Amino acid sequence: MQMTIPHHTDKETAKAKINERLAVLITQYGHYLGESSHTWEGDRLTFSGSARGFKASGTIDVTDTDVIIDGKLRPFEPRVKHTVEQEAETMFGKG
Repeated sequence: MQMTIPHHTDKETAKAKINERLAVLITQYGHYLGESSHTWEGDRLTFSGSARGFKASGTIDVTDTDVIIDGKLRPFEPRVKHTVEQEAETMFGKG
């Protein structure tokens, strides 16, 4: 799954919004996770995790204008993509 989402702000603000949302999601749904990790290296967030036999991994790159998500989320990709689009709209507004 690849998605490019305009963030309509600067890199640091976009990264802060991503971090804030990740913290909320981990607090809400962390009890479902068997394992998870996420690490920033510059403007790239690398993530991985598993829950109930479902595994996900990928990267989120923040550019001057966009958030670029590249993840492996099969077989739930269509549903997850819709959820990510909704989350992005909440964080960054419509494009």
